[in-house]
Amino acid sequence: MSDSPQPDPFPPWRNRLHEVIFEADDPAGRRFDIALIIAILASVLVVVLDSVEAMRVSYHGLFIGLEWFFTILFTAEYVLRIIAVRKPRRYIFSFYGIVDLLSILPTYIGLFVPNAQELMVIRLLRLLRIFRIFKLVRFLGEADALRHAFIASRHKIAVFLTAVLIIVTIMAAAMHVVESNAGNPDFSSLPQSIYWAVVTMTTVGYGDVTPSTPLGKFLSAMMMLIGYSMIIVPAGILSAELAAEATKHAKRATTQFCPSCSRDGHEFDAVYCKFCGDELNPQDHHDDAEGST
Repeated sequence: MSDSPQPDPFPPWRNRLHEVIFEADDPAGRRFDIALIIAILASVLVVVLDSVEAMRVSYHGLFIGLEWFFTILFTAEYVLRIIAVRKPRRYIFSFYGIVDLLSILPTYIGLFVPNAQELMVIRLLRLLRIFRIFKLVRFLGEADALRHAFIASRHKIAVFLTAVLIIVTIMAAAMHVVESNAGNPDFSSLPQSIYWAVVTMTTVGYGDVTPSTPLGKFLSAMMMLIGYSMIIVPAGILSAELAAEATKHAKRATTQFCPSCSRDGHEFDAVYCKFCGDELNPQDHHDDAEGST
């Protein structure tokens, strides 16, 4: 029985395409990512300028042409990313895959929905790759700690938000009863009262909906005090989780992207992806095995 390594079913040109598009250590990949960042910023600038009436009147045709140019460019890049990964489905439904898709949809939706192309500013989310491109690995670690803190505190935050919604609804109902019986048109419905409760609890205070009765003003003051006291709760929850993350052993993360699931954050000596279990550099291992025979 032969122990010779099986040929890698992934064509070499797709391996090279993956290195260029997904990796930041490769010179060609670094140039590709820097060019991509410039294109993203330029496309967002076009959207911002097109929203200015004076600029739109003078250069609307140019802006439309540039929007379509960048959209076609990003569409081609999105297709290449799907081709470059070993398991396209995992990339498509990953965070970056969804962001990449959403960054090209607004222009196409704009054919049917007016001004939908302004949603292209979502492309700014793609700039999150800047930490990987410029090898700011320590920032990757901090971002990873923040992400873990959010995940660990999600249940506590969900309970907190549920309590807030309950308080808002009860206070809004009480204010609706008090003010509507006094003939105040600002509280003509429960949804309008809920709007007042949210604005008051967040201490924004637009002043477009205000109570007129003494009891209503008392409830409003109570709502403000509750809002002030509850501001510190989510910050405290997140701070506690961040402190817990800081006490854990810091792992050295690389910018290596898994060719199967397109996720990064692996350790320097990692051979297999810690998320999907596939090899990180199957082609390299195959070449090493051939060289040893």
